[in-house]
Amino acid sequence: MKYISTRGQAPELTFEEAMLTGLARDGGLYLPAEIPVMSQDEIAALAGLPYEEIAFRVMWPYVSGSFGEDEFKEIIARAYEGFGHDARAPLKQLNENHFLLELFQGPTLAFKDFAMQLIGQLFQVALKRRGDRVTIVGATSGDTGSAAIEAFRGLDAVDVFILYPHGRVSEVQRRQMTTPADSNVHALAVDGDFDDCQAALKDMFNDFDFRDGVKLAGVNSINFARVLAQIVYYFSAAVSLGAPHRKVSFTVPTGNFGDIFAGYLAKRMGLPIDRLVVATNQNDILHRCLSGEGYFKGDTIPSISPSMDIQVSSNFERALYYAYGEDGGAIAQLMDELKNGGFNVSQGAMEALRESFDSGRVSEDETLETIKHTLAHSAELVCPHTAVGIKVAEEHRDTGVPMITLATAHPAKFPAAVEKASGEHPPLPSRMSDLYERPERVTRIANDLGALEDHIKRHIAE
Repeated sequence: MKYISTRGQAPELTFEEAMLTGLARDGGLYLPAEIPVMSQDEIAALAGLPYEEIAFRVMWPYVSGSFGEDEFKEIIARAYEGFGHDARAPLKQLNENHFLLELFQGPTLAFKDFAMQLIGQLFQVALKRRGDRVTIVGATSGDTGSAAIEAFRGLDAVDVFILYPHGRVSEVQRRQMTTPADSNVHALAVDGDFDDCQAALKDMFNDFDFRDGVKLAGVNSINFARVLAQIVYYFSAAVSLGAPHRKVSFTVPTGNFGDIFAGYLAKRMGLPIDRLVVATNQNDILHRCLSGEGYFKGDTIPSISPSMDIQVSSNFERALYYAYGEDGGAIAQLMDELKNGGFNVSQGAMEALRESFDSGRVSEDETLETIKHTLAHSAELVCPHTAVGIKVAEEHRDTGVPMITLATAHPAKFPAAVEKASGEHPPLPSRMSDLYERPERVTRIANDLGALEDHIKRHIAE
């Protein structure tokens, strides 16, 4: 399998090369040159299998040639052995034909663990084989950073620097990033919002002297390996509810579009997905775009669902690539226009997007009310992001098609908002009970590319 850039000007790479590279050198995002398709019989055969076996069968066509079969199976086993539920991604029923897919059973209590734990193992094997060392820099609105630090902490061949917006993540999210004592991981609190952190990360990848000098690698959802790992739980959930013999729909609370783009790829692979519903909070650039208002940046408004406080959704570029008929030149032009504030989507591309995606927007008050209502009527305490998904899912639910809402984080990651809505304080799992007592290690830093690059160069292999 070869990987190509959404902007059409970067060389084709193998899976391993694309994974270690992250962002293409033309500024684009890597995608497989062809999307593998599973037959109906192959999908039906997934029913009842352990999650790890489903993961192998779904992901193998993407990675063959870079890893051996037994090697890849061992990588998957190590990635998920620390999850707190044997099903890895269990389904729970909320009401008639509406289900929650619990994606918070991993070590940092968020869906990012599914991808990050796998990437950590993939990097370790690939770098050991190469005898190489890399510097990983990531930008986070909360969950990616803690998942990356947990996945890479203590590894010999990797230095990790995570940029997060100072004061704009929950206390649990912050402490998960700042309390690990391993010397190869670093939390950087940037004076700005998530979009500033994400822009700085892209600028580092486009500074080729810096990029090559520190052997820069990325684990944000710009890295296709992240998206690949997330495809798996769409298959595991769908077959649990009768796929491929019946259709299912998914609602995904999302800011950066990576999680729902994984669902789009699952559909392209043959999974009978009826609708993919984008759920946004008040930072609703995706909902506005899918409603025909164009893709124009606004001000990021802090919310009780901070992981969705994003105005530039990186992975939307991948969806646009397919909507524009895989025209890399068109995508490069749109991304240039985005630098000046945004762009309108052509009529043909909008029709292509609407063939797969619906969307909805949820206010702060509606989020709080949904947390309260879900506890009262379904005995489930959910995080604010999941509540956004539930609210939008109910607005788009077809009683004839099962709706699966992705529960993206444990409620204990956002205790203040959950307690305000429900009156109940969500406790941390016992393995994290001392999180508030652990010493923190963090550097506050200006939103300045030069300062960030200088800090990273000075602290590599510290």
